[in-house]
Amino acid sequence: MAQKINFRVNGVRRTVEIEGWEKLIDVLREKLELTGTKRGCEDLTCGTCVVVVDGVAKRSCSLAATKLENTEVLTIEGLSSGGNLHPIQKALIDAGAVQCGYCTPGIVMELYALFTKNPNASEEEIIESLSHHLCRCTGYEAIMEGAKLAQSYLKTAKPS
Repeated sequence: MAQKINFRVNGVRRTVEIEGWEKLIDVLREKLELTGTKRGCEDLTCGTCVVVVDGVAKRSCSLAATKLENTEVLTIEGLSSGGNLHPIQKALIDAGAVQCGYCTPGIVMELYALFTKNPNASEEEIIESLSHHLCRCTGYEAIMEGAKLAQSYLKTAKPS
């Protein structure tokens, strides 16, 4: 039996009809055509599907779409503005932390949630946050360097 859910995605109010079995990733990719959120392991292991829901990094492969009513979802598509990369995206590129890019959207969103909540996150907090992400190409040293650079970029970014 179909039901409608109302929530905001990247600042836009959306109403989506679902059957009730869907996960957030299904709604984003299939119903809203927001394919920046990647489908990976689907068992909470890899982190490629991370988006921010009400300010918290969440794995969209496990979050039931039925729980989205009146939430605010931010995806990688909603992070950049007018063709300008978000400072976290720029920092990961500048640090050489992007190769194939498959894991990158989830890492960016994880860091976004962390630094929004705690701009002065310690190295240990960054490591803990990133420990829930798998990368098979770049290596974690470059990702960590990118995370620290992102923190620096965010502190010097001018508010728009």
